[in-house]
Amino acid sequence: YKPAPLSEKTPPDTFVVQISVLYKVPVIYSIVPADGKGYFIIDPSTGIVRTRKNLKVEDFPVVFNVRATDSSNPNIFSEGSVNVEVIDENDFPPVFPSSLLEVRLEENSPATQIIQLKAQDSDTGRNGFLRYGILSGDRLKFRIDEATGILYSTASFDYEEEPTEYQVVIYAEDDGIPEKKRGYCTVDIKIID
Repeated sequence: YKPAPLSEKTPPDTFVVQISVLYKVPVIYSIVPADGKGYFIIDPSTGIVRTRKNLKVEDFPVVFNVRATDSSNPNIFSEGSVNVEVIDENDFPPVFPSSLLEVRLEENSPATQIIQLKAQDSDTGRNGFLRYGILSGDRLKFRIDEATGILYSTASFDYEEEPTEYQVVIYAEDDGIPEKKRGYCTVDIKIID
């Protein structure tokens, strides 16, 4: 048996799977010898497996055996295995070390790397995989590498003819399930004469 994966936030007493056998007399269902972590219980007459306690994603997948025993002769039984997987939920948004960074950029510099932004996400797997983007700011003058978080200027600046300060709001977005989460950082870029 391979039931649908459970969320790590599945509460106790949640239906997991129903075990059934074709047999001429009633059977008694049991988990043998035990499921290893005590996460599951089975109804001895219906074969319905339910969660017994909160699930810890690091303990899964869990494989355990279910035995169907002849109700009139305990020496007659059959066993099958149950493989249960748990999905890690997206618990944490990405976080930048600082919500505001100030950088200086000399005027008349060619298009150049300005700063590398690095957010952290406490989730694992795809829930912790980050990509970067510009939420607001002058997209004609700045771009970000969505994989590395490096912010670049795309033009040179003239201190006398253009604004001397730009604010670019950067986001880091995870690839989370069931929803993506974002963290933000503002980069204040001062043009130097």
